[in-house]
Amino acid sequence: MKRLDQRGVAAFEFTLIAVPLFTLMFVIFDLGRYAITVQSLHALANAEARAVMVNCYTPHKISNQSPSGCTTDYLSATDKQNAAPFLYAGGLTPTVAVATTAGGSPLTITATQPGFRMLVPVWGTALDAPSATSAIPF
Repeated sequence: MKRLDQRGVAAFEFTLIAVPLFTLMFVIFDLGRYAITVQSLHALANAEARAVMVNCYTPHKISNQSPSGCTTDYLSATDKQNAAPFLYAGGLTPTVAVATTAGGSPLTITATQPGFRMLVPVWGTALDAPSATSAIPF
């Protein structure tokens, strides 16, 4: 009997496995990067909430103004970078907004990363520009 030529079989099998393998690796990397960004945004929003509590909710300031008047960003750029250094990688700059809300909580702190883009195009724009909020409960 004649033997069949087996050259190139390993390369063909590798191409069958490589596409799903590398796709899965990029998806895991991309979702991990997104999770770290959201966690860092939570840390930044919480740091801003602590700064608002220290600078705005002192007994002297509460007697002179309503708590809803404390809508100033109290963290400096250095403090923000120390609170969430991962957010500043690649030249991106997160934004922090302190706003009053109508309802249960007088102040809501929102941290967003406007320049963030997912690497894998499967997600579309659904996961671009992540944000996190922290509310001061009184």
